[in-house]
Formats: sequence, structure tokens, C-alpha cells
Amino acid sequence: MSDKLILEYVYRHEAERPAKLFLTQPVGGGQVLEYSWGQTLDQARRMAAHLQSLGLPAGARVAMLAKNSAHFIMAELAIWMAGGTTVAIFPTETAENIRYVLDHCEASLLFVGKLDGWDAQSSGVPQGLPCIALPLAPSTGFESWDSIVARTAPLAGHPARAADALGLISYTSGSTGKPKGVLHTTGGSTGQPKGVTQTFRSVSQVAEAIVALFEERLGTGAENRMLSYLPLAHVYERAYVECCALVAGTTQLFFAESLETFLTDLRRARPTVFLSVPRLWIKFQQGVFAKMQPKKLDRLLRIPLFGRLVARKVLTGLGLEAVKFAGSGSAPIPHEVISWYRRLGLQLLEGYAMTEDFGYSFGGTETQNDPGYCGVARPGVQVRIGEDGEVLIKSPGQLAGYYKRPDLNAECFTADGFFHTGDLGELRADGQLRISGRKKELFKTGKGKYVAPAPIENLLNEHPLIELSMVSGVGQPAAYAALVLAEEQRHRRDDPVFRQEVEAQLSRRLEELNAQLVAHERLRMLVVVSEPWTIENGCLTPTMKLKRSAIEAAVAGQVPTWYARSGVVIWAEV
Repeated sequence: MSDKLILEYVYRHEAERPAKLFLTQPVGGGQVLEYSWGQTLDQARRMAAHLQSLGLPAGARVAMLAKNSAHFIMAELAIWMAGGTTVAIFPTETAENIRYVLDHCEASLLFVGKLDGWDAQSSGVPQGLPCIALPLAPSTGFESWDSIVARTAPLAGHPARAADALGLISYTSGSTGKPKGVLHTTGGSTGQPKGVTQTFRSVSQVAEAIVALFEERLGTGAENRMLSYLPLAHVYERAYVECCALVAGTTQLFFAESLETFLTDLRRARPTVFLSVPRLWIKFQQGVFAKMQPKKLDRLLRIPLFGRLVARKVLTGLGLEAVKFAGSGSAPIPHEVISWYRRLGLQLLEGYAMTEDFGYSFGGTETQNDPGYCGVARPGVQVRIGEDGEVLIKSPGQLAGYYKRPDLNAECFTADGFFHTGDLGELRADGQLRISGRKKELFKTGKGKYVAPAPIENLLNEHPLIELSMVSGVGQPAAYAALVLAEEQRHRRDDPVFRQEVEAQLSRRLEELNAQLVAHERLRMLVVVSEPWTIENGCLTPTMKLKRSAIEAAVAGQVPTWYARSGVVIWAEV
């Protein structure tokens, strides 16, 4: 890891490869706009000059409420060059949380970009807060990016930031309570006991390390393609896609237009690096199974030579045939899913990290990638397991604390500087890490012993009928699991014949699962919910993790009736 900061890399790419394509943005109707490094920096410099003309204070918090786009990247560069700090807000946030973040960070300005729910979100923007509409934004009445750029001369030179200047604040998704602000800056930690700062150097060093990781697989200086679709407000996408591309200079970033066009967007990009979350990897798999029964596909894959052709066809259908580096993060992924992709020839690697370390802790390698394990510590990362089984980490991307939360700061570090992750895990002799659950997710049934839900959910999610599951049962005679049927099967939910098939399959799965569990972990029943859990209905975070409290609250009124029934497969009314 060098002392070079991320903007230095950007200026080098601007000078050395001004004509090289960098950003590809779909704009509807199958049309795309393409921006070279020179065009990207020209627009960013013009907006930076405008921001400077506003007389904003040094380090001013400039927020962005937008889905991923080419102009998200340009706006971030403009903010940094103008001396500001970026605060990205999840594009699915409620008006209440938008208002909270803007007030909490004391935002001086807001960029509003492409959004699906602006009508419901707009009330979260305080009156009087200056706002700028990015291209593709809904109708807002704000001055547009294009009009500002058209009339403003570009900022000259190579505006630099101090190594310990604050670069961005990452707010957690707010799955429990209000979002917490995690600060990332452009240099090393200031060493001050107050403030929650990481430096631009910290962000840059993580990006450098990720570039090195990709180059190990793809070769030094390889021309890569990536599709940006996970929210850039989350550090997973921010570190591994945006910041990595800004440092590497050899990556072309493509953006997804919508959920409906996702497969088209993916095929347009033909990514060489593809990163996703477990839910999407599972959905891809279930989409394949909807077209071909798993047993038939398994038989075909076993045929010498022909099996390789079948595997290639499956990957091509998914738009993943060019992928040389595939990763899964944000949550545990079922072992069987990893093994299935590897049978297709896609070496899917699992990783482990968090907002608090800028996405940089653990990851699989070519030789250390056992299913069920998160790989080994990344270079520069230290780890140990606490006496209570908690994973404790020191990372080059580590936060120094939570913004304006001294109460949390006092709790988040050990005396010798390790961060309390809140995750429980085991570290093998070869350095591979297995996460067994979260401390705060453990619950007791009426038997008085703790149940860790995540490992059980992971086993359930391996079944092709199940898209998502949640294990609960606080104070009940035994735990239960609520589950969402695979998308391709939901329309058959009210078909009596289909219900019989589902009940038979799930009953067998429950019997098999309980045989693997210790007595106090065994499930009383599997409950099929009526509606899928989504970001929109508040059951998933923007990175598609379960919002357990929201789901448990939604079903609370039905739980007693479930336990009163005799069956092991229950069809819920909610």
C-alpha cells in the first residue's frame, strides 16, 4: 500500500488516458451515453468550480440521494476536488431517515439523482437546503447539473486534499433504529480520541489492495468491465466498484437501468468482475432451475465434454460467461449455492467485511475458499476471536468511531484497538474464518438456551423452493422458520396440488434439517409467508439483509395460532 491518494490516481488517468471509455450509462430505449476519462473529469471539474463558488465551508458535507449512475461518480469527484465531504444516502430511504441524515451530518447541499420514490421522499429534504438535480433525476424543480456545467469553466490544476481530511461519511442502512454515520477520510487516522475519522489514505489504501486482489486473478493492468448496480451508498459497491475503478484506471463501469432491464444491462457489460449479494446469487440459480429441473441439469453437467458446454450455456444465459472474478458479500451464502456455481466453472468466492472497515477484512483466495468460510484475512488485516466467540478486527479501512456518537465510540474498540464486529465466528488453523451468527441475533426459546438463526437459515436457503428464510421463536416452546417461496413459484401459492407438493418437500427438508441440529435448535415448523420480503415493504435493508424486527412485528399476531396447529408446514396469512 502506497501513500498516494485517490485523487492523484484520478488526475493521472485524466492525463494519460483522456480518450479511454470509463462510464457507460443507459438512458432508456436501449440507448446509452458513454463518458471517457477526459469527459468525466471535465464535467467533475466544472461542478467542482461551481461548488467552490458557493463559498461552502471547508469540509462541507454534501449529500447525494441517488441511484447508481455515471453522474454519481462525477459528483463525488466534484465534491472531493472542491474540498467537501460526501454523504451518500440510500436511494430507498424513507423521508424520515433522509431528513435525519441531512440534519445529522449538517448537509450544506444535496444532489438528487435517479430515484423511484421521490414523491414520497421529497418531504425529507429541509426547506432552504440548496439542491442540484443530476441527469436522470425525477422532476424536482431544482437547477440541473447540465445547466450548471454548461455555464461554468472547469476548475484548473490538481486540487489536493490533506491526507487526514474527511472524504466521505457512510451511513448504515438503519435496519435497527436510526442510521449511524461512519466516517471515512483521505489519510490515516488522526489519532485523536474524539471524532470518527478515517483518512483519504485509508480509503485509497483499501482501493489499492482491492486492485491488487483483482490483478492477481486477471493480470496486472488488465482491461476490466464491471456492472454497478448494488447501491453506491453502501461501502461494498463504493470500495470494490467505484473506488477500485478510480484507482485502477483500466476498468470500464457500466450501470444498470432498472430491475426490468437488468439482464440486458448485464449482457451489455459482459463483466470480467462481478460482485453480488447472496439473495441475487440465489435468484440467478432459481431462475435457471425454473427453466430446467435441478436433477436434469445435474445429469447433463456430469456428461464429459458436453457438461462443459451446458455449463457455458448457463453462464452465457446469465450474462456471466466473461467473469474471471466472482464474489459474494454482505451476508452468508449457502454452501450448496457456492458449490453449484463452481460446478459451472465460476469460482465464486465469499468475503466478510462491514461498513466500519470500508468493506476490507476477509475474502476467499484461489486456494483458501472452502464453502461456508469467508476466506482469510486480507493483507494488512489482523483478527482474533474474543473469549465470547466474537470476531475482533483491525483493518486498514477501519473507522475511528461513529459520527457524533461518543456513546458508541466507547464501546466499539478493545483497549488495544481491535473493533468489536458483533459477529460470532471460528478461525481455523489455516486462517479461514467461519461466521456463525451475530451476538445481537441470538435468542432464547422456552428451553432457555440460545439459538443462532443465521446458520440454520443458510441451510434452509439451499433448498430450490426457498428464496429467503428467517428463524425466530423468542420464548416459544421451540424455534420456527418463516420463509419466502422462490419467485418463480409464488404465483402457484393458492393451487391445492402445488401446496401438497410444497408441503411434502418442505416436510422432508425440515426432517433432514432437524437431524443435523442439536435438540434446542430444532424447528417446530416452517411457515410460508404470503408476501415476499422486499426493500420497499421494509423487510429488507438496501443491501437485502433481513430486517428481523420488522418481519417479527408483522407476523406477531399470527405466531400463537401457528403453534396451536398440528402441521409442520404452515401457510401464513401475511
